[in-house]
Amino acid sequence: MGIGYSLLARPMLALMDSEKAHNRAILVLRIISATVIGRMMLRILYKPRVIQSNLFGHTFQNPLGLAAGMDKCAEAMIGWENLGFGFIEIGGVTMEAQNGNPKPRMFRSKRHQALVNRMGFNNPGSDKMAKHLSSTSRPNLPLLLNIGKSKNTSLEDAPHDYSKTAELCRDYVDGFVINVSSPNTPNLRKLQKDEELAKIITAVKNHSSGKIVLVKISPDLEDIQIKSIVDTARSLGCDGVVATNTTVSRPDEQGVMTETGGLSGRPLAKRSTEVIRLIADYTNGEWPIIGVGGISTAEDAWEKIVNGASLIQIYSAMVFKGGSVIKEIVNGLDRKLREHNLPNIQSAVGFARRE
Repeated sequence: MGIGYSLLARPMLALMDSEKAHNRAILVLRIISATVIGRMMLRILYKPRVIQSNLFGHTFQNPLGLAAGMDKCAEAMIGWENLGFGFIEIGGVTMEAQNGNPKPRMFRSKRHQALVNRMGFNNPGSDKMAKHLSSTSRPNLPLLLNIGKSKNTSLEDAPHDYSKTAELCRDYVDGFVINVSSPNTPNLRKLQKDEELAKIITAVKNHSSGKIVLVKISPDLEDIQIKSIVDTARSLGCDGVVATNTTVSRPDEQGVMTETGGLSGRPLAKRSTEVIRLIADYTNGEWPIIGVGGISTAEDAWEKIVNGASLIQIYSAMVFKGGSVIKEIVNGLDRKLREHNLPNIQSAVGFARRE
């Protein structure tokens, strides 16, 4: 099936506008996973081995998750489950419904194996999202919701914006990822400053009914700023961190790379791993990290894990490789564990730090 995607689907999708291709891929997955036969086919073709771990009080069948942005409106959750992900992050969602930035706003670079997007938190709003989640079959795996600030909400009112989304959606998800690091909402990254971040975390935790609360950080921060965010989030009882969001830096200034927005994919790999290692060293490996950025092979995933990531996520790899990449990465991690004589994925977390 991976070969079929490379030979047929990917060339056809490459001819489409990136956002249209994305939406059509989600639609196809939703249609296929709507039937028993369709779900069975997905499991037969894609389901990877089980590499079970426990974190945040939940059991993960494997450490690989779907990153936020791929399924903003939670349209294909059952499909992602049957493709073999260990957990799913849907969204981002804001309190207010919003259309996002003008199109075109999503771009692919095959040469860089990277995506650039300036979507701008296009989503139906937290009220509609909560109603949708309440009436939709929930996947049998940990489900996180990425939450952001509405564009029209002032920075001063941001805590209410985030907490309202948490309040409305808390009954339908296992946890929240506080997104204060997207480069596509004006001034959003200012909320990573200690005082502003503390207010948002406090507000979300007060309305999350004890669900998981994580903070997603930018790769473009200085190391000292990252440590400050870690101190703030840990002191307020956050369960962990997602490292990292997209970057505004570029590998060069040609073609798609001249487009404004957040860059994900291969060029982000090195910096995201550096941030993971920084946080793991700073916290002595005692604070869970979800690693994301430039993962497209088992070797990439292993690099994130041995440097301190307990879980990992992909987005761009799904665009360039299709659903077969899930099985490729997870089964590859299983081989890595056996090669290093490690009993489980938890024992691999931070392995490079201990060597």
